[in-house]
Amino acid sequence: MCGAKSESLIFLGLLFSCLEMIFSANTAPDIPVIDQAYSKLSNSITVEWKAVPGATSYLLTAEDGDSFIETVVTNSPGTVMGLKPATLYRITIRSINSGGKSQPSLFRKAKTVLAAPVLSVSSPSCDSIAVSWKVVHMAAGFSVSLMRSDGLGRMLKENTTNTSLIFTNLDPGTLYTIKAYAWNVNGIPGDDFTCNQRTSPKAPADVQVVFHSDASRAIVSWIPTKGALTYSVTASSGLLKLNCNTSSASCLVLSLQCGSEYSVSVTAYNDAGSSKPTEAVSLKTIPCAPVNVSIKEDEPGHLLVSWSSVNFGHYYVVFVKSDDGLEVHCNTSHTQCHFQSDCGFTYFISVFAYNKAGQSLLGDVFNYTTAPCCPSDFRAVFVSSDTVQVTWAPVRGAEMYETRAVGWSGAVLCSNTTTACTLSALQCNTHYNVTVYSFSEARGSNTSCASKDVATAPCSPEIKNISKEALSVISVHWQSDNEAATYVVTARGDAGLWHCTSSGNSCTLINLPCGSAFSVSAIARSPAGQSLPSYSVPLETAPCCPSDLILTQVTQSVTNISWSVGMGAQTYITMLESPKGQAKCHTLQNYCLLGCITCDTNYTVSLKAVSETGLTSSCTYQGYSSSICCPSGVKLYRLGSNGIRVYWRASDKTNYNTDLFGSKGNFTCSPISGLSHCDTTKIPCGDVYTVVVSPVTDKGLRLTFCPKKIYSVTCSGSSVGMVIYRGKSNPEQHT
Repeated sequence: MCGAKSESLIFLGLLFSCLEMIFSANTAPDIPVIDQAYSKLSNSITVEWKAVPGATSYLLTAEDGDSFIETVVTNSPGTVMGLKPATLYRITIRSINSGGKSQPSLFRKAKTVLAAPVLSVSSPSCDSIAVSWKVVHMAAGFSVSLMRSDGLGRMLKENTTNTSLIFTNLDPGTLYTIKAYAWNVNGIPGDDFTCNQRTSPKAPADVQVVFHSDASRAIVSWIPTKGALTYSVTASSGLLKLNCNTSSASCLVLSLQCGSEYSVSVTAYNDAGSSKPTEAVSLKTIPCAPVNVSIKEDEPGHLLVSWSSVNFGHYYVVFVKSDDGLEVHCNTSHTQCHFQSDCGFTYFISVFAYNKAGQSLLGDVFNYTTAPCCPSDFRAVFVSSDTVQVTWAPVRGAEMYETRAVGWSGAVLCSNTTTACTLSALQCNTHYNVTVYSFSEARGSNTSCASKDVATAPCSPEIKNISKEALSVISVHWQSDNEAATYVVTARGDAGLWHCTSSGNSCTLINLPCGSAFSVSAIARSPAGQSLPSYSVPLETAPCCPSDLILTQVTQSVTNISWSVGMGAQTYITMLESPKGQAKCHTLQNYCLLGCITCDTNYTVSLKAVSETGLTSSCTYQGYSSSICCPSGVKLYRLGSNGIRVYWRASDKTNYNTDLFGSKGNFTCSPISGLSHCDTTKIPCGDVYTVVVSPVTDKGLRLTFCPKKIYSVTCSGSSVGMVIYRGKSNPEQHT
């Protein structure tokens, strides 16, 4: 029993504990009490309070009238961040647990401290640092301190109400730490701002300049200065400035110009800026190579070399070397020298200037060739209508030869490096004075050489006109400018060659075939030679007439004409003419149908063959007679039981044939000449017959295009019947 009672008591105790926990968890904690609120940074306020039993966290709230900021913290102290500098805030706090939030505490007022001034620092000189900043809201004054970053020396501190100040008497090239803050009217300091600034370096000392390897480069050296990170060397000459940058105590300046005086200075740099440039050191470079060098031959055998003076040139030396290896020189303080020279030699000349810095660089090397001698002899040979070949012996000093042919219309030149030249652009039918000159590019040509006369062949004729005298006769006319010349005209084509010759200005080509194309050219011949052919002139003969023409009557009013192909013809025009009218056809083919032909009429037959270019040949042929007219008024009459008479009307005494075609047989009747009817016996009745009455031509041929009539022959009893006439329009019946 005792044991059971103890277990019951334990159970009840646990139950009461659980109920107490549940009750306390569902109840909000007590309201906290703020002990103090203060600001150490311009963007935050720190709050202190006593802990509230059962609270798991706290909600801090800062309000300034325009906005409020909340922050949740777990214990005291807590800090509200993101606030505005120099601003008064109402601070409240709430305790929080799972049961909710307490009511806000009584507020406390706290003001954020001033914002830190943002410094802009620089080193305007090697012993000073300038500090400036923008106005800080609610600031009454500022405190700025400066001290060497390595801790040496004393700290400098300045209080001011301005927004800038300068620290002087500092060590050059030294790193300093600057710290600044603002205070309000109550003297409460705000946030501070810290930065580093190095003073600029002093100018280097003991600058030395010497040339290096050649006169276009110089080494500049100096004693290093404290705090300098890099150095810049400037060499100035007028508007030209050369620079060299380095981190060591020497620098190589490149691309120095000759004949110049440079002022050389050195500037030290670090992250704070630059020092003042050192005092300039003067550097004079070597003189430039002399320019405007002039070489001329005052008279044969004497050369004069002259040039322009150069800056800083104290004296000059001229070297002259001939192409055989001999060299001489001239040393002078003037700007010209005289030398002896020989005919046909090339001299290589260089001029140098000197001063204390040394010799100028080698300038242009000039060459001068004295006048070469004339070729001792030359031969001029005429080789074609406008070409002369000239040959000669070589001479010393001649780099090139120039052959000149002078005629009434001008001069023709030929330049060559060999001892032969071909003058191929001479005027025809002209006398030329030909001269060969020796030539060098530097000296030019020798103008004292002898000349010879040469005559060229006649000019090419110019064909002015080609006229047709007859069907196969062509007259060619040209312009003649040489009375002593004989002219040959050639017509060349697929059909062969035709020639004619004349000493005048025209000749005639005969027996040219029709329908052919030719190229006509002319040449002139004289004792001086033969001309080049003239420009070719195209010639086309009229197309050939077809060799045969066949006319075939197709119908009484239509005739077919066919013909053989005429060489050179592209189109054809055929025509049949009579007093009763004409029929005409224009075609690309070699046949044509002509309508509106009148029967039994004599026609004149003509044909025109037309070429592609429009040349026309008129062809005539034997006359043509159209066919005899077909008879009219064809009728049938019965003759007894098996006989039929066919009757027609005819205007002349033409012979006619009558043909009857039926399923039971075909029948033909030829009447006696001059009659206009024909009788046919033993015609089976009970059949339909096609009846054609056609005239017979002189050659005994029947025309097949006369109208056809259809008749039905019926039987009546054993021997009596009826003939029914059926034309192409309304049928008729006859007994």
